[in-house]
Amino acid sequence: MCRFLIYAGQSPILLSHLITSPTHSILTQSYDSRLRLDHRRPHNGDGFGVGYYTSSRSPPSPSSDTDPPGEIDLGPEPCIFTSTIPAWNCRNLSRLASKTVSPLVFAHVRASTEGALADANCHPFARGALMWMHNGGVGGWTLGVKRALVSAVADRWFEAVGGSTDSEWAFALFLDSLEEMGVDPDCERRQREGFGHSVLRRALLRTIERINGFIAGIPEEVRRRGDVRSLLNFAVTDGKSVVCTRYVSSRTDEAASLFFSSGTSWTQQPSSGGEGAEGAKPAPGSGEYKMERRDRGSDIVLVASEPLTFERDNWVTVPTNSVLTIHNQNVLIHPIVDEFYNHAPNTTRSRGFAVAQGQTTGDGMAEKKSTKAAIERETEVGGIGGLGREAAVAA
Repeated sequence: MCRFLIYAGQSPILLSHLITSPTHSILTQSYDSRLRLDHRRPHNGDGFGVGYYTSSRSPPSPSSDTDPPGEIDLGPEPCIFTSTIPAWNCRNLSRLASKTVSPLVFAHVRASTEGALADANCHPFARGALMWMHNGGVGGWTLGVKRALVSAVADRWFEAVGGSTDSEWAFALFLDSLEEMGVDPDCERRQREGFGHSVLRRALLRTIERINGFIAGIPEEVRRRGDVRSLLNFAVTDGKSVVCTRYVSSRTDEAASLFFSSGTSWTQQPSSGGEGAEGAKPAPGSGEYKMERRDRGSDIVLVASEPLTFERDNWVTVPTNSVLTIHNQNVLIHPIVDEFYNHAPNTTRSRGFAVAQGQTTGDGMAEKKSTKAAIERETEVGGIGGLGREAAVAA
């Protein structure tokens, strides 16, 4: 199974502070994943990808030192760098991360379940300003779900798919769901101004609903040939808001792991030698980081399949079958109420399915014990596409 990481901040961050420098960075997780239990394939080495948003900049005018600088319009689309080289073995990733800053970053390391080893199959995927990642797998994919999904999307989304993963086809279904809602994913105004977090959330929930419908349509005799349960940890952004899901299509099983952390600064801690390290450039995988909170604000929000630090108090577990939204640095969590939602608050879900898929639901932080339990926020909504009463989480 894959691992992904999201950074959403009021200020740009140097990518190395997320991707290469922390002791348990997304690069480290490509070869040392504490929450990965698939010993047959213990590495996330089937390629990686980094997507980030840039802004217009004003270079010096070539005509005169006194002329007002001109502005380069870089457009709303994210910059995406992907490679089939394992993340730990790519020198260009370290070079890129040490010289690039962005206020919104998606990073992904891949362990393939569907699709060959190819650049076209590396996450994140993008369409205009929209960017997408997935950790998990669509249930019943080879039992008829792929054929049903491919047949359901409009031609322009069908033609845009360049790879062969269930993840990219799910993105095509998301785009089709937006269009089904009356929202054009290619609208130039929305590309620049944003689609709105509630629109993205509804489209993402509609995507899950449609996937479940395809699975429900599999004949019973075909179902017996394989597993039809899905692990759907999706992430989508328009460069303004971010929406993620932690989801399993089961009433009794636990979903793949997902955590978030928020605060006012993501700070590199002083080295053991006592030297201040906040402005230093640590060797890859040697930096100790901590999410700090100086007030009630959340200037920074991190979302990760696996925490970047072993400070348990820094990370909150996203409840199973929930959707997490980041908008204006606020974190909102809604339950996904469908046929797999369990209304009993004290229900214990089984870890068996996630473990069988190379995942676990523990926090992977045995090195440091915490006095804080994971926080869960629940609200009531009127259905999978409903928004209901929002749960604002201040972690």
